[in-house]
Formats: sequence, structure tokens, C-alpha cells
Amino acid sequence: MKKTIEKIYMGIILVFMYLPIVTMIILSFNSSKSRAKWGGFTFDWYLNLASDSAIINAFANTLIIALISTLVATVIGTATCVAMMGLHKKSRSVIMGITNIPMINADIVTGISLMLLFRFLHFNAGFITVLIAHITFNIPYVMLSVMPRMKTINPSVYEAALDLGAQPFFAFRKTVLPDLMPAVIAGAMMAFTMSLDDFIITYFTKGSGFDTLSTKIYSEVKRGIQPEIYALSAIIFIIVIVLMVSSRQIKARNLATTKKEVSYASRKKLDKKTILILAGACAAIAVVGITFGGVFKTEDNQVYVYNWGEYIDPEVITMFEEETGIKVIYDEFESNEIMYAKIASDNSAYDVICPSDYMISRMIQEGMLKELDWEELPYASANIDPNYLESAASFDEGNRYAVPNFCGTVGILYNKTLVDEPVTSWDILWDEKYAGQILMQDSVRDAFMVSLARNGYSINSTDKAELEQAADDLVAQKPLVQAYVIDQVRDKMIGGEAALGVIYSGEALYTQRENTDLEYVVPEEGSNVWLDGWCITRDAKHTENALKWIDFMCREDIALMNFEYVTYTTPNLKAQELIEDETIRNSTVAFPDEDTLSRCEVYTYLGQDADALYNELWKKIKAAD
Repeated sequence: MKKTIEKIYMGIILVFMYLPIVTMIILSFNSSKSRAKWGGFTFDWYLNLASDSAIINAFANTLIIALISTLVATVIGTATCVAMMGLHKKSRSVIMGITNIPMINADIVTGISLMLLFRFLHFNAGFITVLIAHITFNIPYVMLSVMPRMKTINPSVYEAALDLGAQPFFAFRKTVLPDLMPAVIAGAMMAFTMSLDDFIITYFTKGSGFDTLSTKIYSEVKRGIQPEIYALSAIIFIIVIVLMVSSRQIKARNLATTKKEVSYASRKKLDKKTILILAGACAAIAVVGITFGGVFKTEDNQVYVYNWGEYIDPEVITMFEEETGIKVIYDEFESNEIMYAKIASDNSAYDVICPSDYMISRMIQEGMLKELDWEELPYASANIDPNYLESAASFDEGNRYAVPNFCGTVGILYNKTLVDEPVTSWDILWDEKYAGQILMQDSVRDAFMVSLARNGYSINSTDKAELEQAADDLVAQKPLVQAYVIDQVRDKMIGGEAALGVIYSGEALYTQRENTDLEYVVPEEGSNVWLDGWCITRDAKHTENALKWIDFMCREDIALMNFEYVTYTTPNLKAQELIEDETIRNSTVAFPDEDTLSRCEVYTYLGQDADALYNELWKKIKAAD
């Protein structure tokens, strides 16, 4: 009976641990993009990975970082263990304790500490900083594997070899290393696995344009989980399992050799075979890293672009590179605040960015942007709708810093099969009969906008009483909310996972293509009309290329491609004229009418004091039960 209960208990534990992973692997073979329905078996998502240059580059970077950091950490860790055997036991304990700090310490603390160190030393974040970080946290894992084995080795054999006239290194290589090798290999495999899987430390020490698989997956997930990510995660999981099982087998063999006498010849033969296999694997990894990774490739003619997720047709980047010969280093962000923090910490990290209206205003005030030379922007001058330039002038006087890129409104997307009443007001998001079926934007300004507009206040309010009332309403609403999301609202609404969601108009247009049961409305109380614009950072390293990028984005055929891919309103008049689908060209979702716009406000920068109040109240909302 006791054994039966133990088995059931272990079974439950294993289900909780591995059921999500099994689900992910199953979804990687689902032909439908929606997680809510099965569309049939397919290998397409795995095949798509092979044609995704960004993921292949991240994969190659991951392998080469893991390989080099493992080799260096293994040499340092093994040499340290050997050297420590000559020290007093207490001294060894102290050194092992210090060495294990990166392993015991929280990864986020280690990551931030290394980031601050690199900035203090004026290291440019990128391959070198990530490599040093990985070596740092890999060394303890090697030592943890090697040190116990080192303690079991009889030093008399090594001393006998020295007495017979052997040189120290030769004696070590012939007498100690063969016994130590299984532990060294096990430690190296553990280090390789940890490097392959690391995200937090990599995230804090990587620079712009450099990604490993973990950071690439994170950036992809932020803008909505794509089926290719399921496939990629499944591959990583299998690789990690294989490495872990191999490491355990080597450790088991290592333990067995400590319990019985094994001839030197047998150990030597086994080690040679293992080393040949590992050497072949290392060579393959090096070839992949050099061929597909960005580690050993340098480009002088570049432009670093920081843009919203899913905010450009990937083909446009390829076209720009082919037509101009300029290499594009492209990264994505999920919110204005994340983008601001990145640029505030390193203004030269990117050349071109795409903030929203209120953030452009803030960055102008804080001197973080460079004035544009409109003479170098002929397409922008000729094609951008003057009405949108006039709107942009409300936060960018004289249009000196930004070129409008996309614009739109914020409203409610609802599923007609789940909502059986007219949707005209923000009040419906507080209706208890839709509890657990409501999606809110995980954004300070957008969440407060909904509550402020519902109460009849300006969405740019700085009045403490009005903001506290808005916050109290959001706290009261929270039990009804299924989730606070950003881009994920699109996928959830397409899959029928929610009845109502706050969404941007461009996302609404896309979801309606995928699910005809979805409708979009701007509530009668009013909403936000927003505008995102291309800007150049103050310390941009490639200003001329940045101007070429912005002007290229304003060319009518390119603006049309981006509109058809992103589905947000384009302020490019000539691109609007090229839209062939009359339904879209006349859509009030894609191109709001005057009545809708008259009920909407543009966000403005409210100042540091107001920002602090918004953030303080937002923390209260997020912490509420």
C-alpha cells in the first residue's frame, strides 16, 4: 500500500512537471496557429525554423557561446581543483564557498552585477560580455563535478612518476588526468547545458543586435507565442535531456571506477573514444557558429533599428539591405517604457527607434533624440499626410524629431458569439456576467485611459483625485479580468479564449481576418488616438544610414507592404491610394472617420511627478487580489 501511494504521488509530481512540456511538443505539430483548436498534424513549424535567419543566427550564437565558455570554464575549473589539493582543508572550503557564489546567488543578482561591472569598465555589450558572464557562472559547475573525483585520486602514483624522472605536466597527463577525465567531461557537459539554457544572465549582459536562443524566444513570446516557438522549445528540451542523461551516465561510470579497480589501459581507451566524439561535436558546433552566427562577422555599413514587435514586414528589411547595401541589426520591444529604459541606459545602442507620441515628447524634453534633416527625407516630405504631421506637431513642435509611421485608435474587440448585446461603452468591461472573459492591456497609460475615459475625465489627467478614482475602479474590475496582456490579446481573441479585449485598431483588423465573429468599436465616452514615429537617437553611430532607413520606410510601395502586414493605419497618402481592397480602404477601423477621431485624445507626456503617481497607483492595481 505504501509503495502504491508513493508511485501515485511521484506520478502526480511528474505530471505537473512534464505535462506542460508535452502539451508544448504536441502543439508544435498542430497546423493551426490557435492553441484552442487542433488543425491537423504538420511539420511546417519545424521547417519554418530552418528558413528563419534570425532564429538560425540566435541558435548559432548560442552554440558558439556555450562551446567557448564550456572549454574555458572546464580548463579553469579543473586547474583550480588540481591546485586546491595542495592547500589546507580549511582554505579549500573557503575557496569553494567563494567560487560557488554565482551558483548559489539568484541569477538576476548575478546578471545585474555583471551588467554594472561591464558598464563601469566601459565594455560594449555583446558577444564578449555574454561570453565572460557564461564563463563566470559555468566554472562552479565544473568544479562541483571535478572536486569530489579529485579527492579520491591517490597522489602516490603522480609522485612515483616524478621520482622516475617524468616532468610534472607529463606525469599529470599520464597518471592523474585519465582518472579525472570522466568527471571533467561530466562537468563540461553540465556547463554546456547551463550555458545553452541560460536566459537571465544573458539578457542583462547582451547588447543590441545580439541574441541567443533564450533571449530570442523571450522576445518572440512578448509579441505573441508563435507555433515556431513551440517547435524551437521542443528541440531545446530534447537537446538538454540528451545532455543531462549523458552527463549522468558519465558520472555513474565515474562512480563505478572509484569502487573497483579498473586498468589504466581500459580507462585510456574509453577516454580516447569519448574525447573523439566530443571533439567531433565541438568541431561541428564551431562550423555552425562561424557559418551562421553573428559572432565573428563584422559590418561597417550598418544601421541599428529598435521597433515594436510584429511592426514591419520582414521582407522590407531584406529589400532595404539589398537596395542600399546597409546591414540592418533589428531588435524589438513590447512597450514604450521598456524601449525608454534601454535608450536611457545606452543612447548609442540603436540608431533608429519608433516610440509613441507621449514618449517622443518625453525623449525630446530629456534631450535623447537628434533633429532630423528633412532634406535627406524626400519620400517622407512628399508622401506623409499633412494632417498627421499637424497631429504630430502637438508633441513634436515643428516636426523636428519624428516622422509618422503608424497610427490608430484603442477600443474594444468583442466576440459576437459570446457577447449578445450592443457594445457602445467602456462599462461593459465592468459587467460581472463576463467575469474571466475580459482582457485588459498590460500598459499603465492604456489601462488608466479606459478608466479615465469611462468616468468622463481627460486621458491625460494629472489630477490625483481623478487618478485615484480610476485606480479604484481598475482594482474593482480586476477579479473580472482574465489577464493583463499586450500583443497576446490578438491570439486569445482569435482562438475564442475571451469575450472582450482592449486592443489597438490595427490588431483588431488583423483578428477580424482570422475570425469573422470579432467586431471592434471605439466606445462613445472616447478613447486614445495614437501615433508612432521614426526617430534618431542623440548618440546614433550611423546617422546617415538611419535617415536612409526612415526615408525608405516612407516610400509608398514599402509603406503599403508594411500596412498590409501590420494592418495599422498608415499616414502615407500615396500608400493609401495603392490599397486595392476597397473594403479595407473604406474601413473605419483602419481609417477612423471624423466622428470617431473627435472623441479621441492624443497621449501627452505628463512629467515626472505625474509619471510617478501613475506608476504608484499601477503597482497598487497589479498587487490587488
